[in-house]
Amino acid sequence: MPDSERFFARCREWSDPDRWPQELQQAWALQCSFQSKIRIEPPPWPIRLIAGLDAAFLESQNLVIGAAVLWDQHHRQVVASAVGQVPIRFPYIPGYLSFREAPALLAALAKLPQAPDVLLVDGQGIAHPRRLGIATHLGVLLDWPSVGCAKSRLFGQAPEPEIEQGAFTWLREGDQVLGVVLRTRRGVKPVFVSPGHRMDIDRARELVLSCTAGYRLPEPTRQAHILAEKAKRAATEDSQPAAFL
Repeated sequence: MPDSERFFARCREWSDPDRWPQELQQAWALQCSFQSKIRIEPPPWPIRLIAGLDAAFLESQNLVIGAAVLWDQHHRQVVASAVGQVPIRFPYIPGYLSFREAPALLAALAKLPQAPDVLLVDGQGIAHPRRLGIATHLGVLLDWPSVGCAKSRLFGQAPEPEIEQGAFTWLREGDQVLGVVLRTRRGVKPVFVSPGHRMDIDRARELVLSCTAGYRLPEPTRQAHILAEKAKRAATEDSQPAAFL
């Protein structure tokens, strides 16, 4: 069974941006050190509660806003949600998204009323040059099942899947299969799905497809995106000077 107490303790600990590297060389070294800890295997428990994760940036205030939405797979509805925001401490560099977004996502996760069974992140899992996309990074950090579902390809090669919903092709780098390119809705652009940690490729694909409800993105991350953008708008409005009549 999930160790919820440990999960939330780790979320609170690593939501502090000062705990994260702020130099590129340190970030690269941390990613490399995590590689040996990645476990691509079936999840250790049944999955019902999915935490959809996405982030938005408020550059004018130097803030990253993380959103976590707890999706009940059985009832197919959002049962809880939370937002966290932290200062941006790392520059935008492709392949190092974790160091900008993860503290805010962890801050949001720490506010949920219960631990999810799996993290579903808008980003990459092992489909990453060092196998450490944000879904993998969070999964290894928390030792929790995780899946990356990205809107664009970062790493690996794959042919375009057929146009029907559920069609997929294997995302590969050389002889290694990293994930799938998955058509979640007929005729729309596919998504790029890869396991993060304590998850295998087939179950990652099945998970994403099972919680897709008529849109390109699976509902947990789609709802997290909506929540992050809403929080961003609210923060922007709060920062505007009052109008004088």
